[in-house]
Amino acid sequence: MTDIKALNEVARAIVAPGKGILAADESSGTIKKRFDSIGVESTEENRRDYREMLFRADVADYISGVILYDETIRQQAADGSRLVEVLERRGIIPGIKVDLGAKPLALADEDETVTEGLDGLRERLAEYQELGAKFAKWRATYTITDTLPSPYAIDVNAHALARYAALCQENGIVPIVEPEVLMDGTHTIERADDVTASVLHELFDALFDQRVAFEGVLLKPNMVLPGYDGQQRVSDGVIAAKTVRCFRWVVPAAVPGIVFLSGGQSDEQATARLNAMNKLGPQPWELSFSYGRALQSAALKAWKGEAANLPAAQAAFGHRSRLNSAARSGAYKPEMEQAGAN
Repeated sequence: MTDIKALNEVARAIVAPGKGILAADESSGTIKKRFDSIGVESTEENRRDYREMLFRADVADYISGVILYDETIRQQAADGSRLVEVLERRGIIPGIKVDLGAKPLALADEDETVTEGLDGLRERLAEYQELGAKFAKWRATYTITDTLPSPYAIDVNAHALARYAALCQENGIVPIVEPEVLMDGTHTIERADDVTASVLHELFDALFDQRVAFEGVLLKPNMVLPGYDGQQRVSDGVIAAKTVRCFRWVVPAAVPGIVFLSGGQSDEQATARLNAMNKLGPQPWELSFSYGRALQSAALKAWKGEAANLPAAQAAFGHRSRLNSAARSGAYKPEMEQAGAN
């Protein structure tokens, strides 16, 4: 029988005040692109060294959990200990990405996707739990135009997210459900608001139908933003107000927390907008972060694949983590960007 109390305790620990998630679950292709940007070959050893650098940084006051990739959850650190143990010794909760990526949606009228990976997931989750994972993540993506996403795409991705979440809870793992309305395009913030609400409404209906306990789920969504390719420009305050209002419409209060993705936002934008939301006052759920690039980019540039650069890279990661920790309580200020950045 599912232990909802235990799931809730893990979920609440992940969204504890002042803390958030490091998303270090980049696929082999994605991390190769990031390594290419600094002229470092994407070998297993280099990937291990880079992630070990992040995991050993002094960030336990700011980072509650780390999402791992399949390769990483199986890897050993340079000293022979498991990378999962490196995190656990710092009081950081290990998680795992379990979806197998977005694929073309069969019989769709337009270019839309569905995330695959349900086949064999029950067995994979049991193995990941043995390897130390306490939570998992599954991402679905939705293209936004004047006519997309289609009801078909919204429905099938909601069903897949809910099936994944049910299997996670069956295995004693907290599911993070990630329905990402993509930020590319020319759409207005009003269109993003409508689509995000529709996607979330369908998702929580599907979660309910699949008997998923909301108390043991975390939501990892997009913020409500105008399309990056459009002409509309809005303030961080407007983005915060639209996002919070949208989520209050459709996200059950039983959900312990919302851990936003950064998408294509700059490091500073992702932090400032989270801060603006938390300045609006208490909400039914914790408003936190689950950032990948927006936590790692400065550290990656400082590291450059050189062991001698580890202290500088860890300092850059620590600085970014502190700023997002401050944003959890609305205490972030732009002038903090420079203090401790060098």
